[in-house]
Amino acid sequence: MNIWLVIFITGVITYAIRLSFIILFEHREVPPGLQRWLKFVPPAVFAAIIFPEIFVHNESVDLSLDNARLVAGIVAALVAWRTKNLLLTILIGMATLLVIQVVQNQF
Repeated sequence: MNIWLVIFITGVITYAIRLSFIILFEHREVPPGLQRWLKFVPPAVFAAIIFPEIFVHNESVDLSLDNARLVAGIVAALVAWRTKNLLLTILIGMATLLVIQVVQNQF
């Protein structure tokens, strides 16, 4: 029951935060400084979600080539940089991770 309460409260808080911006700026323009600041929110959230998954292995920071997620992340970053294609980046990143994990499990 506690997990459902946490999920519900988190959802209400998230909704309230989003609604507050809609209500606050419904009849006014968003200040330029806030607009510049808000452009950094998606990359910051993305980094906060992705980086621990890539850099943390076995509950410690692992920057070695034994970390399959790190290697797949580097490959995906290179694909994204060269192609600017999100779908191709995801597919190649996931395929790289799968191949590395299969190879690691073989040895």
